[in-house]
Amino acid sequence: MFGQTTTPTPPPTERGLEDLDAAALAYAARIAGLPPERRQEARDDLVRFALPFAGRLARRYRGRGEPLEDLEQVARLGLVNAVDRYDPERGSFTAYAAITIVGEIKRHFRDRTWGVHVPRRLRDLILEVGQATAALTSELSRAPTVAELAERLETPEEEILAALESAAGYSPASLNAPVGGESSAEFGDLVGESDNALESVDDRVTVSGLLHRLPWRERRILAMRFYGNQTQAEIAARFGISQMHVSRLLSRALTWLRQAMLADAPPPWQNGAAESEPARARISVKQNGDRVVVEVGGEVDRDGADQLRRAMLEAVTGQPREVVVDLVGAGGFDAGGIAALMAGRDAAARTGVPLRLTRVQPAVRRSLAAAGLPAAD
Repeated sequence: MFGQTTTPTPPPTERGLEDLDAAALAYAARIAGLPPERRQEARDDLVRFALPFAGRLARRYRGRGEPLEDLEQVARLGLVNAVDRYDPERGSFTAYAAITIVGEIKRHFRDRTWGVHVPRRLRDLILEVGQATAALTSELSRAPTVAELAERLETPEEEILAALESAAGYSPASLNAPVGGESSAEFGDLVGESDNALESVDDRVTVSGLLHRLPWRERRILAMRFYGNQTQAEIAARFGISQMHVSRLLSRALTWLRQAMLADAPPPWQNGAAESEPARARISVKQNGDRVVVEVGGEVDRDGADQLRRAMLEAVTGQPREVVVDLVGAGGFDAGGIAALMAGRDAAARTGVPLRLTRVQPAVRRSLAAAGLPAAD
């Protein structure tokens, strides 16, 4: 009507709580006929309108160890959830938003503010113990005992003790915190560490007793290898045996120690008899018409490998019709012996002389097959 003045609608920041329900109802009516893609603007308007309300709820929980900015952010998240889930038929928007926002804030305190992980059941019990402690302290004029707390909460004393111990996990002390005074030491320096040497005392004592059950030579070889850090070649030179035999003695002694450590009673050491030294490598070259036969016997280790290599190269150099390597007496080959056979094979291929490995023992045949050296029957 002309001459009549109209009171302007105050902006959202100046409106009171009584306007929240009206604004929410208007929002619901506004989006009722809009498609989902056009509801965003109305949703943003209602969220901006209710932001002061969310801020007031967040400020109720300040001073509890969490920054106010984080609490306000959580409250705004709860407000957005309330707007998205709001249904006018279910009642007041103000009440629904308050419940949703406070729930988000409490969930934040429950899940995000603990320094260490504590089960949810204990976290809830810790809150109940705190409330019961305050009430009983006021009634008794002293701190309540565990039994009194258990009686008040109708909970076993063991669970009360677990809750009291777990409460320390809410804000644990930093290991980098200074000890105090002018000292540069930190709290972590006072915390003990696991002593691996102490944990292995039982094993060391057991092994020490088992070592005395071994023959002198095996005991000495173990000491030279694992305490003196000597190579198998150095040990072989010291005892006047082959490196392959040293390897066999070490393997045999370690296998016995392992079995003895796992058994209630240590097994016998083969009546205390030491293994005999295997035959050293025997290499001989025989001319049989236009064919050369290289006979190999014993254990071919690094020392015998050089002799075998020279014999095979000399046999191939003579350009015979065929070179036959007879391995019927060969008991084993180490890496050097296998390399010598491969060197002879390559020399034979370069000169065009056929080379054949024959009468190979089963154990040796497996080693040759792994190295790609086929053997004839």
